[in-house]
Amino acid sequence: MAQQYDVHPNQITSWKAQLLEGAAGVFGSGSSRVEAAPWVDLKILHAKIGELTLENDFLAGALSKAGLLSAKR
Repeated sequence: MAQQYDVHPNQITSWKAQLLEGAAGVFGSGSSRVEAAPWVDLKILHAKIGELTLENDFLAGALSKAGLLSAKR
């Protein structure tokens, strides 16, 4: 490989050692550096989306009645 890619044989040996040390962390699930994604409650998110939608609709209607919001968006 060293001759094929014009790299010093010691460099390939070093890369192999690094791979063998870190391969389990890259491909395994036991990596301590990777944090688990936080748990998200979808019911709370859907409730918040509904709440914000109602607020937007209410404000759009109020602004339309006051003549401050055009019919076209």
